[in-house]
Amino acid sequence: MDFIIDAINEWITNLLVDGIMGNLTGLFDNINSEVSRIAGDVGKTPSQWNGGVFSMIENLSDTVIMPIAGIILTFVMCYELIQMVIDRNNMHDFPPSDIFKWMMKTFIAVVLVTNTFPIMMGIFDVAQSVIGSAAGVIIGDTAVGVETLDALRESLLEMDIGSLLGLYLQSFFMGLIMWALSVCIFIIVYGRMLEIYLMTSLGAIPIATMSSKEWNMGNNYLKALLALAFQGFLIMVCVGIYAVLIQSIATGDDPIKAIWTCMMYTVLLCFSLFKTGTLAKSIFSAH
Repeated sequence: MDFIIDAINEWITNLLVDGIMGNLTGLFDNINSEVSRIAGDVGKTPSQWNGGVFSMIENLSDTVIMPIAGIILTFVMCYELIQMVIDRNNMHDFPPSDIFKWMMKTFIAVVLVTNTFPIMMGIFDVAQSVIGSAAGVIIGDTAVGVETLDALRESLLEMDIGSLLGLYLQSFFMGLIMWALSVCIFIIVYGRMLEIYLMTSLGAIPIATMSSKEWNMGNNYLKALLALAFQGFLIMVCVGIYAVLIQSIATGDDPIKAIWTCMMYTVLLCFSLFKTGTLAKSIFSAH
């Protein structure tokens, strides 16, 4: 009877070990794919990320928003002219040079509005150039190594069934947490790109008000656009820090502790990614 019990125990042990190893292998694969996706997607300009969406947004900006911006610009410049006349005592004290200043101001405003989309894309091109240059400096190997798994299997085979069952539940719980973190990372990275498309689609309207002191929405809009563009740089810094932290625990003596530490660092990465948007707006004084 003892050999039957031993055979059953060995079968259960191997089953639990295989289950634990399968959970942890999939866990590491999810971490590596999501982090590499961050570095890849953040390094793309709006036109590179999705050409179809970019073309749609550009078409909407040119055909729908631009006429509205033209009406707003006409109102703003007429208001500026009336205000200038009133300030000069109803043209009793009105130097001719002021009308030329107004004409030049109107010309610059028209040029800015008609070239709003290229200007916005130029901002993102500059930001992506900075992000691309930073990627070669700060991004190391973000992949979680599997050398700890080889050592882990040997130690797992020496444990009793109760301990293995506990570790199996832990690995299953880790998988659920990592799945939730993967969803969060997806939302942060793709949500930023959607926010870029939404902001650029309406860009001509705030730009049309930049020539007015009372109606100026353009300055804060450009600040918000810069914050959104350079948020990608902060995301890359977060990934770079994560890479350094992961590499520092890849050769840990305790495999289980190393795996939990990897998960905690991934939670920290997700939290820091959520904060990049607020931090970027704070740096550029956008609200």
